[in-house]
Amino acid sequence: MIPTDESSNHAQLPIYSVSELNQKIKQLLEASFPFVWVSGEISNFKIPASGHFYFTLKDSLSQISAVMFRTQAGSLKFRPSDGQSIVGLGRLSLYQPRGSYQIIFEYIEPKGIGSLQIAFEKLKRTLADEGLFDARHKTMLPLVPKKISIVTSPTGAAIRDFIKVAQRRFPNLPLEVVPVSVQGNRAPGEICQAIRFLNELATTDIIVLARGGGSIEDLWAFNDEQVARTIFASTIPIISAVGHETDYTIADFVADLRAPTPSAAAEIVVPSKQTLQNQLQIINKTLYREACNHLKNKSKNVYELSRRLVHPRRRLQDLRIRLDDDSIRLLGSISKTLAQNRERACLRHHILLQGSPLNTVTGMQTRLVAWQRALNTEISRTIRAAHHSVATHVAMLAALSPLAIVQRGYSITRTLPGQSIVRRAESVKMGQHLEILLAHGKLNVSVTDTMIERNH
Repeated sequence: MIPTDESSNHAQLPIYSVSELNQKIKQLLEASFPFVWVSGEISNFKIPASGHFYFTLKDSLSQISAVMFRTQAGSLKFRPSDGQSIVGLGRLSLYQPRGSYQIIFEYIEPKGIGSLQIAFEKLKRTLADEGLFDARHKTMLPLVPKKISIVTSPTGAAIRDFIKVAQRRFPNLPLEVVPVSVQGNRAPGEICQAIRFLNELATTDIIVLARGGGSIEDLWAFNDEQVARTIFASTIPIISAVGHETDYTIADFVADLRAPTPSAAAEIVVPSKQTLQNQLQIINKTLYREACNHLKNKSKNVYELSRRLVHPRRRLQDLRIRLDDDSIRLLGSISKTLAQNRERACLRHHILLQGSPLNTVTGMQTRLVAWQRALNTEISRTIRAAHHSVATHVAMLAALSPLAIVQRGYSITRTLPGQSIVRRAESVKMGQHLEILLAHGKLNVSVTDTMIERNH
């Protein structure tokens, strides 16, 4: 039963402000659940400008708000997304301004698949898209390397296996061990430094990255992005011999060649000295046989040529006779050519005289004088005809000119101010002003009376 007396309520129960109540709940919640493991499915995943992860974690019956701050999110090996099931470690907290509780994650990983495997696939896709795995970037290995450098742990089984196989196949082949860590946080940096160091020295023909088998965590140094890019930038061919035959790392895809194991790498890069010696013996025998056959053929050719060779003295005599014959034919040809050229020169001289410009100029001068005379005659005739035509037209204009009529005592009457010629008396009005043109001068008059002649 709820008490009805207001004073008794205040005395028995404390009165909290909203902020005080949320503060109490926050302290109680965080003290009761300092860290918990929780699993669920991500939804409403968001990354604002701050870089923090905000999302909702839910299952089939309930949900809870979740946040992961940028510092913890930056160490993840995968990128969370909506619909992904995760398992994470976090602490419960209450956000006082809204009065809502949430879980703040310190660590999360995908449920059902390791985060390292996700990071491996993500980096593999990125480098493949950039072309670091393309075959066109792979470098051929030398047939017989002068020196091989093995980047590995000096105490591991991988280097012992490699050296054992290499000494068996080629006992005196120079081998160089570059000691590095092949596991742990320092391993990627040491591997990159060793590869760059060998490239700067440029005293080795092949670099072998070697390591024994292990878990994905143990081999993770060879899945490092910086290691992959350092392998790609190497000008010296690199063989990746990491793990067992079933193990694959990013270094295997970037390297110029992948070997299933360190021992297999030694079988690939170290040629068998005995096999090479046998091949050299076969090549020497083949070269000796081919050389002998070649010399026999050349000797036979020399013998055949010597039989057909003419003595130099006879050859000189024949050449002298041929020279005399050629000289006689040359002189005859020169004389004939000179005679033909003289005939052609005479003919062309005659043609030039016939077509001399002097003859042409004389005929043109005669025609020019005749044309000038005819032109002068035609101009005079045309001028006289024009004078006659002008005089005729002047006389006709003078006869038809109104001024000539006025000179005979007639006048011309025009209206003012329009200056229209008056031809009939009914076209003017009483008091209208008129202008009368005389032979000498003009009159301005005003109409006081009109007389219209009627035709019967």
